[in-house]
Amino acid sequence: MVKVKICSVQRVEDALTAAEAGADFIGLVFVPNRRRRVTLAQAARIAAAVRDRFDHPPKVVGLFADQPLAEVREAAAACGLDAAQLCGAESPEYCDASPVPVFKAVHVPAGTMASAEVEDLAERVRLLRDRGHMVILDRRVEGLQGGTGASFDWAVAAEISRRGLAFMLAGGLTPDNVDAAIRTALPLGVDVSSGVESHGVKDLDKIRRFVANARETGKAIHGEG
Repeated sequence: MVKVKICSVQRVEDALTAAEAGADFIGLVFVPNRRRRVTLAQAARIAAAVRDRFDHPPKVVGLFADQPLAEVREAAAACGLDAAQLCGAESPEYCDASPVPVFKAVHVPAGTMASAEVEDLAERVRLLRDRGHMVILDRRVEGLQGGTGASFDWAVAAEISRRGLAFMLAGGLTPDNVDAAIRTALPLGVDVSSGVESHGVKDLDKIRRFVANARETGKAIHGEG
């Protein structure tokens, strides 16, 4: 089944809509100085709301970028995080030390990549997968660590898939292009933030359409029930 993650959730109603639509994960940003950042108290309220309402709620993923591991531990304990998404230059050893399972962002440059660059990317993904971590392929934008709203060449992601390496796809996804993204890249899952917003705020209809479209494409290409 194609997994779906709705990221950068800031309001309880966004999380509940994502859960009702069938999202597998919701993401909460703890990176300092980010517009979509939530406090520990906000995050705890959001996590509690979906867990109280649903028998099988989406897993709650906290986003961090080059922060002390103590901050990951604090948020995991305060909010009951199911996983940590590490969006910076964290080492494999840092990932291994996380108190919760890890989604590691691997940033892909825009444009055509040379074969040697694709080999290097595949090796990075393989290393993280061999250590038991999930990988999120996202667009590299200088000065930003994820949530850029920009896409990269999905043919690169498709090459990673052909090598038998599972990953989630992020970067520039919307309800309108998620079908093509899944069919091209064949990811384990898709991760969206700004693509389900209107005027910088989560758009509940876009959340519903994104999840529904991703699910329908998953059924079509994988024969999911």
